[in-house]
Amino acid sequence: MSHHHHSHKHEEEAKKNDYIYFVVALISGMFVGAIVDRGLIYIPVGGVFGLLTAAVFIKFLVRGRENV
Repeated sequence: MSHHHHSHKHEEEAKKNDYIYFVVALISGMFVGAIVDRGLIYIPVGGVFGLLTAAVFIKFLVRGRENV
């Protein structure tokens, strides 16, 4: 039982740190949007795509490695 509790606590700590992925993705996406240089509209569009990419990354790769 204590092992299960420990794994649950580790999962909570991992979820607390998810914001780091989103911040990095948002900044990177906005930077890429600025580099595209097709107008200012691509900066927030790049940020949105960055956030979506981070969500997929966390959902499938970061969460999946706990089960390995």
